[in-house]
This record gives sequence, C-alpha cells and structure tokens, in this order.
Amino acid sequence: MGPITSAASSLPDLVAAFQGDGTGSAEYLEALEEVFEATNGEIAAFYPEEGRFERLAAEAEALAQRFPDTRDRPPLFGVPVGVKDIFHVDGFATTAGSRVPAAELAGPESESVSALKRAGALIMGKTVTTEFAYFGPGATRNPVDRERTPGGSSSGSAAAVGAGLCPLTLGTQTIGSICRPASYCGAVGFKPTYDRTSRAGVIALAPSVDHIGCFAGDAAGVTLAASVLIPDWRSGLERRRPRLGIPESPYLSRASTSGRERFRLGCERLVAAGFEVLNVEMMADFDAVEARHRLLVAAEAARVHEPWFGTWGETYHEKTRELIETGLAVSDEALERALAGCSQLRGEVMAAMGERSVDLLLTPAAQDVAPLGLDSTGDPVMNLPWSHSGLPSVSLPLPCAPGELPFGLQLVGRHGDDERLLAWSHEIEETLVS
Repeated sequence: MGPITSAASSLPDLVAAFQGDGTGSAEYLEALEEVFEATNGEIAAFYPEEGRFERLAAEAEALAQRFPDTRDRPPLFGVPVGVKDIFHVDGFATTAGSRVPAAELAGPESESVSALKRAGALIMGKTVTTEFAYFGPGATRNPVDRERTPGGSSSGSAAAVGAGLCPLTLGTQTIGSICRPASYCGAVGFKPTYDRTSRAGVIALAPSVDHIGCFAGDAAGVTLAASVLIPDWRSGLERRRPRLGIPESPYLSRASTSGRERFRLGCERLVAAGFEVLNVEMMADFDAVEARHRLLVAAEAARVHEPWFGTWGETYHEKTRELIETGLAVSDEALERALAGCSQLRGEVMAAMGERSVDLLLTPAAQDVAPLGLDSTGDPVMNLPWSHSGLPSVSLPLPCAPGELPFGLQLVGRHGDDERLLAWSHEIEETLVS
C-alpha cells in the first residue's frame, strides 16, 4: 500500500501505510496540517501550540530513523494522537481546563500515554477538556454545527476526531464523557471495563468510576488503540454473531422522543440483517441508580480536590464548585454505600443478560442530538449506568440523512469482555452503514 495523504484516512489504513512506506507519515502530516489550519481555529479542539507541525515532522523523522526496517515498526508507528488535558504528558503542561496554575497540577506521565508512545504514536497535542472533567465547558464547538455543544468532558478529543483533525484521541468517562460526545460529534468512542486501562498519571474526578478510553473514526480504530492501551489484551477470541438486548427499564424513557425513534430505526436495521434483538428487564430502580452515581462522583471529587480547593476554589467554575461543595457534605458511610451499589448494579445487569443469553445491550448513546448552545455539555444519563457498573461500552454513529445531526448507538458488553464487544462492534458498524 502506498502512502496515504488524506487526513480522514482510517487508523488501520494509516498504520498499514506507515509501516509499509518510509514517507507516508510525512505526507500525511502535511495533509493534516492543511485541515488543522482550516478547522481548529473554528472548533478549538486542540489548545494552541507554536510550531506544532514542525515538531511532529521532526519526531516522525526521528521515529523513521529509529525503525528503518518496516518489519520492526510498532503498531501505532507515526500515528498522531490527541490527548485530553487531564493526562500528564512529558513536555506538555496540564491545566485540566482550569485556572489553577499548571505547576500545582503537575505529575508523572500517564501510563496510557507512555503505552501509546512505546507503540510508536506521536503526541499531536493536548485536547480541550471541560474544567476538571466535569460540566464547566471549554472553548470547543461541535464540528458538525458550530452553534451546538460537542459534549463533555472529552469535548476536544471527540471534536478532533469528528472534524478529521486527528485519527486517534484519548478521553475519559466518569458519567458519560466518551460515549456522549462521540454521539454528538459523529465519532466512535470506546469506554473499557473499569480498570482495564491504567488511570495512573491522569487527574482524577471520581477514581472509583473514572474510565480511560479513546476515540477514532471507526470500530477498527478504537480496537487497534485498545489493543495497546489494555495490558492484558486477548486477541483472536472465538466469537459468533451476538445476541442483542434492549434494556426494558425507566432508563430508556430518559432518551427524547426523537432519540428513541432514531434508536428504534437502528435496531430495526439490525433485525432486518438477521440479528436477534430481545427486550431485557433490568434497572427498575433506575432513578436510585442515577442518584447513587451522582452522589458518588460528588463525594470522591471533593476528596480528590482537597489539596487545591482551599487555595484555588474561587477560580473554579461554578458547576465544579457546586459539585465539590455537595461532595463535602457526603459522609464516608454514605460514600461506602454508593460504592457498594456499583458492584450490585453490575451483578444485576450481568444476571439479566445471562437469563436471556444476551451478549450485548443496545441503547441510545445520548438523549438526543447535540443541544444548541455552548453553556451546557448535555446530559450524560444514557451512559451513567455503564460507568456506575464498570461495564464496557462503545458508541457507533447511526446512519444520517443529508443535513441530519449525528446520533450514536451505544453497545454495552459483559464485564471484562471488551475484546468481543469491539469485535462485534465491527460487524454491527458494517451492518448499520450497508
């Protein structure tokens, strides 16, 4: 395969080209720079950096000299990666979208970032995050409609992929910060099983439910990234066509009427292609699940921010400040009960899936398309139970009519079964777009 010059190329295609041709990476960076200069100023997915592409070109050249034999090149050789600005990266400041001095937040490089570097990735730069990965929005705009939110908190990472500024980005999800912005921006977002990717070197929001994941342009892209980010990745697992389930629960009613309609059409497309789709009763107490998760996030955020909040609290966005002040009032006993609810919900969902022999759950990835305005990042409630239970999830874009805004189908897998979830995501993605 010859060098690829399109900035919108699929991640696996880029890797194949870069590993097979010595100049592909340099030509790709030239094409990417044109897209970046035309687009990033409008959507503000990346923080500014003087001489970004000169640095990347030099790093790509050094990488090529380090691996002159294409047979020895690592799996992400020459791939530019955007990194959400709560990950520490050597040579880059970490601000977490806040006004707290970067020196106060500094720390050793994220293990996930180091893993990507070892795999040959180039750090394209820091992507915009909401303040401390909560609801205080950053400057990023939706790449499809500049008057709408890109979602949060991984706003810059989702928008960068959606706009074709970068083939791969890192993000995090504590409530809905990967799958919701992926849905809004037309990207694929992957949230792994809790703790299968390292949280070391990442500024926490709520450590017991923080997940480290990624965005790419398709299921194959997030699968390739996951194989690098997950240390105990298992390749080549046997699989069959999955049996799909729709949660029969008050949870599903939280999507808008139009969101449920687009979700229904996606499910009907899968049924027409021969997939078996069943209703699965679960989460009759969804309101209690939601309240428990939000209490947990507030309580843990208050404990995480204790070193900074006393000194810098007045600089915090009002939404972050309110979260922390709420969390300060949560007792240790109440937090322990909320934490126990995570494993309880996981057990209940897994049991319900087992009773119906369901491999994957299907849900809307967001309540609706991206809302108008930039003051809110949208409601993450459709992603909340999968963050609370720690189950792996993927958001895949549903087909769009001309002029229609993106909307995602969320797939939820069994605990620890990320590999099959992503393999099945390929098949479902192909069915949706065929």
